[in-house]
Amino acid sequence: MSHVTELACTVCGRSYRPDPDRYVCDACGPVGTLDVGYDLEAVAAEVSPATLAADPDRTIWRYGALLPASGASVGLAVGGTPLYHVPGLAPDVGDLWIKDEALEPTASLKDRASAVVAAKAVEFDRPVVTTASTGNAAAALAGVAAATPGIEAVIFVPASAPEAKVAQLLVYGATVVLVDGTYDEAYDLCTEVASRRGWYDRNTGFNPYTTEGKKTVALEIAEQMGWQAPDVVVVSVGDGSIIGGVHKGFAEARSLGWIDRIPRLLGVQSTGSNYLAEAFERNEDVVTKAPIVAETIADSIAASLPRDRVKAMRAVRTTRGAFLAVDDTAILDAIGRVAAATGVFPEPAAAAAFAGLDAAVERGIVGRDERVVVISTGSGLKDVRAAMEATRRAGIVPLRVRPDPDEFEAAYGEGSETTR
Repeated sequence: MSHVTELACTVCGRSYRPDPDRYVCDACGPVGTLDVGYDLEAVAAEVSPATLAADPDRTIWRYGALLPASGASVGLAVGGTPLYHVPGLAPDVGDLWIKDEALEPTASLKDRASAVVAAKAVEFDRPVVTTASTGNAAAALAGVAAATPGIEAVIFVPASAPEAKVAQLLVYGATVVLVDGTYDEAYDLCTEVASRRGWYDRNTGFNPYTTEGKKTVALEIAEQMGWQAPDVVVVSVGDGSIIGGVHKGFAEARSLGWIDRIPRLLGVQSTGSNYLAEAFERNEDVVTKAPIVAETIADSIAASLPRDRVKAMRAVRTTRGAFLAVDDTAILDAIGRVAAATGVFPEPAAAAAFAGLDAAVERGIVGRDERVVVISTGSGLKDVRAAMEATRRAGIVPLRVRPDPDEFEAAYGEGSETTR
C-alpha cells in the first residue's frame, strides 16, 4: 500500500493530488518540480531498521513503504550495490568510501529512478514510457522496460551521445530517436511529443517519481553504515535530480529517527557545465537564472538548464554543503587514478565526483577526520573513448611484442611502472 499523501511544489509549496498526468506545478511551470510527500507515521508503523535487517530482499523495494509504487511488475533487480572502504585513495581523507552504482543492471544509478517510474507506468496503465537522455537514463529506462511486461520505451538521445550508450538502447529493444541537437533540445522535444501522444514522461526533473528512486541510494548508504550517517557525501550533478534524491533519502531517514543527522552534500559539476556551481558561488536565484551553454566530456552531467535545479540547490544549502566545478582534465585524470587504486571504473560523470573531492580537500571543505562517501554513478564502460583518452594522457600504454619470450622479457624489463 502506498503511503503517498501529496505532491508539493518545491517553489511555491502548492499541493497536488498524485494523479497520472501531474508532473510539475501549474503556477510555477517546469521549474516548479514536485516533492512526493508521505504519511511518515504509517511508514514507521510498517518498516524500521529492525524489519529491514530481517528482510532478505536487497533491491530498492525493501524500502517499499517509502516508495510510491510496488515493484512487483519490474523484472530487474535494481539496488543493493556495494559500499567499498577505500582509505588509501585520498590520503588527506581519513575515512573514505565509494558507493559503486556501476553494478546496477544497466550500469548506472539511473536504474533506480527508471524502476520506480516503470512501476508507476504500470499502475497508471501507460504502456509507452519516454525520456530524453545523453545515455544513462535512456539505458536505464530501456533495460527496465525490457524486463517489465507491457511497457515500451521510446528514447530521445542527442546524436552526439557515446556509441556504447546508444548500443545499450538498441539491444534492449527500445525505439531510439537520435536528435540533431543538444540534450536540452532533445528533452524539450521529448516532453512535447509525450504530451501530444499521451505517453508517460520519465524525464528527469519533470517526473517527480525519479527522485523517489534515486533517494534509495541514500537509504542504502545509511543502512550499510549501520545507520550512522557519513559526514559528507560527494556526487556529480547535471540536472540535479540525483543530489536532490540523495538529500530526500537522508532527510526521510532522519525524520523517521533512523539516523541522527543529514550529511553535508557536495555537488560537483564540470567547469563546462557549471550552472549550479556558478549560482552557488554568486548566490543567484536558480528559479530565474538564465541557461548557460554546456559543453563537457562528461556527457551525463551536461545540462544548460538543470531541470531539478531547485531541489539540487536546496539539498546543498540546507545541509551546509557546497557546489564545486572541476575541469575536464581533472575529470579524465580521475578515471584512471580511481580505477587503478580501487577497481571501481568510473565514467567521466562519475569521475567528476572524485575530482571534486580533491578540490574540496584542497579548499578545506572536507577535513581529514571526516567520514566521506563518494557516489560513483556509472560505469566507465559507458564511454570507452573517454577512458582511452584518460589512459593516453596518463602515459599508460600496452606493451607490444612478437610471440617471442626473449622479446617479451626485454620489453617488460624496460617498461615503466605505468605499463604494468
